[in-house]
Amino acid sequence: MEKPFDAITPDENGVMFFFKGPHLWKGFSGPAQLSTESFKELDDLHDIGHVDAAFRMHSTEHADSHDHIYFFLDDKVFRYYNHTLEDGYPKGVQEEFPGVPTHLDSAVECPSGECLTDSVLFFKGNDVHAYDVATKTVKTKSWPHLPVCTSALRWKESHYCFNGHNFTKFNPVTGEVTGNYPKDARNYFMKCSGFGHGNSRKQKCSDIKLDAITSDDAGKTYLFAGPIYMRLDDIRDGLHPFLITRMWTEMTNGVDAVFSYSDRLYMIKDDLIYIYKPSVPYILIEGYPKTLKEELGIEGNVDAAFVCNNKHTVHVIQGEITERMHNVDLTATPRVVKQSFPLPITGIDAVQCSEGGVFVFKGSQYYEYESAMTMAMSRIAAIPNNITSEMMGCED
Repeated sequence: MEKPFDAITPDENGVMFFFKGPHLWKGFSGPAQLSTESFKELDDLHDIGHVDAAFRMHSTEHADSHDHIYFFLDDKVFRYYNHTLEDGYPKGVQEEFPGVPTHLDSAVECPSGECLTDSVLFFKGNDVHAYDVATKTVKTKSWPHLPVCTSALRWKESHYCFNGHNFTKFNPVTGEVTGNYPKDARNYFMKCSGFGHGNSRKQKCSDIKLDAITSDDAGKTYLFAGPIYMRLDDIRDGLHPFLITRMWTEMTNGVDAVFSYSDRLYMIKDDLIYIYKPSVPYILIEGYPKTLKEELGIEGNVDAAFVCNNKHTVHVIQGEITERMHNVDLTATPRVVKQSFPLPITGIDAVQCSEGGVFVFKGSQYYEYESAMTMAMSRIAAIPNNITSEMMGCED
């Protein structure tokens, strides 16, 4: 079998690095390059031909180490920020992480909420050493049901153990594996010819066309376009598209509009509305889908829908020649349209309401308004802005 990766870690900007011997791969595709091109101290001067393990620290309580990258080789640890080795490093592993063994197989961060406290999991053989960042204490467990993790990764709030070309998703507290694993990483993490979505390319920002965009009560922001969705709030892990059915199993034909209200996600397609409660994947509430007429008192196709923070009105946008915004009180029974306003923009694709105002998306551009009422009262469209790579991970 081909030699596995030595380590996998994102940097402080969410760019993923795959290490093997003296080389690394930057991002999920592209050619190999020498590690010294990105981390110049990983050279012969320090007797480094490879790394044993690497991870990006998650510890918001400790600004001096949060988002810094740690590399391990034998009994030494190197700490980087902005691809620069920090003063005082390398140090002994035991000096930096008391109780953690040397000559590691892999390491991965585990933030509070996913583990009990901000932690780092260090793997050596079938043993995992859970290091508490705050107390600097270690608890050692044995997880023989996992393969030897030659590299490990936390990505999109999930933890993965890599061995060869295969990976296994595991619970970072118990080590439990749920689902059919191992799986071939080339179908998921690397864009390889003949595997998975290896021929996919970044979409140009000028070609962007959204179907919906919303933020849920937990602060997760989702973009929907065609059959895919993307999380926009977890930039630390980079921006990456997934199939909508990965999280919302029943939405096999995409969405027309999505909004969040009272810890529920409302997804509209054609004349039906689906209501989900948060889980992984999201769980469709019993009795749904229902018709838009039955749920919101609205008939016809919907172009966009949004609810502003701490409000109880969903603003539903419809129209082919002239767009109109219908206001529906979500606390009322039955729910019916209370107000309706013509809008100064036609061909609206999606709308998002946030603390910064209301953002109206049309093709590759967006318009900003102070509030939903400001937009409803406007007779002239605001000045459009172009969608950028920083906003949505597209190519400028």
